[in-house]
Amino acid sequence: MDSEAVQHGLLPLSACPPTANSCAHYSRGCSVVAPCCGQAFGCRHCHNDAKVRWFPSFRFRFGSGSADVLKQPCPVPRQNSLEVDPRDRHEIPRHEIKKVICSLCSKEQDVSCLPKRTPTTVFQEHASFGCTTTANCMETAHSHRQVQQNCSSCGACMGKYFCKVCKFFDDDVSKGQYHCDGCGICRTGGVENFFHCDKCGCCYSNVLKDSHHCVERAMHHNCPVCFEYLFDSTKDISVLQCGHTIHLECMNEMRAHHHFSCPVCSRSACDMSATWRKLDEEVAATPMPDIYQKHMVWILCNDCSATSSVRFHVLGHKCPACSSYNTRETRAACPRI
Repeated sequence: MDSEAVQHGLLPLSACPPTANSCAHYSRGCSVVAPCCGQAFGCRHCHNDAKVRWFPSFRFRFGSGSADVLKQPCPVPRQNSLEVDPRDRHEIPRHEIKKVICSLCSKEQDVSCLPKRTPTTVFQEHASFGCTTTANCMETAHSHRQVQQNCSSCGACMGKYFCKVCKFFDDDVSKGQYHCDGCGICRTGGVENFFHCDKCGCCYSNVLKDSHHCVERAMHHNCPVCFEYLFDSTKDISVLQCGHTIHLECMNEMRAHHHFSCPVCSRSACDMSATWRKLDEEVAATPMPDIYQKHMVWILCNDCSATSSVRFHVLGHKCPACSSYNTRETRAACPRI
């Protein structure tokens, strides 16, 4: 393949010959060398999938008395494999990546390199660095290392989007990548569409700028459903009315199973007023037997945290403060006479 054509953008990076370290998550022109284990992977997700989450295995499809091996490897939870030492499971420290491998020429190189120097600029560099000796100059120059976007050997661009802080390469710029200094990582969606909440410690959509409920370090925890770490997750995240966060697909799965409360604090995850009105009609149409007419119970409202004494009903207990049926019975009250 013509390396000059790739260098000048005449051929896409996807046209490069596949390597053993091809990335399934990003379109890029390099693979990374993990500083933790020294192995090469397409990206940090490829590393974590291999070392923490998943590993390729073959699933057999049984039918008509024979077993056919699927051509594509099927992901199997690595945590459930007894053949893997738990001490070998780890995630890559993304900001400590120091070496990459060009996908075009397979050249292993430092992510950051010293600026190109010519004899005419040596004296100027000494003066700009405030150096008095050559050793002092080189030591100071290492602190001015520049992160390189192009391969030092063939000159191919390793990523049209390139972050010097995260050392992140991506050739698909349609995702609107941007680096958030508050989060310390790169995010997608366009910097004009998001804002960083200092109290929550994460980026939210501008739609939530004046309406979200702040929860300290709201995304710095695992999803309460699938237990995947939310802060740097690549999946869509939903912010509930209470301020807690959860994967959008996990939230949709909860709703499909008729769970409409936050799995962390039990507050209603959406507007339930229509449901409460329907429950009012059902409670009015279902009178309790005489033995329970005067039976009272104490309830705690999960939505407004108010405690109240209400009449017992088998369908639910309505909070007098906020009219919510998202309540729990705490103890039985003395019956009225």
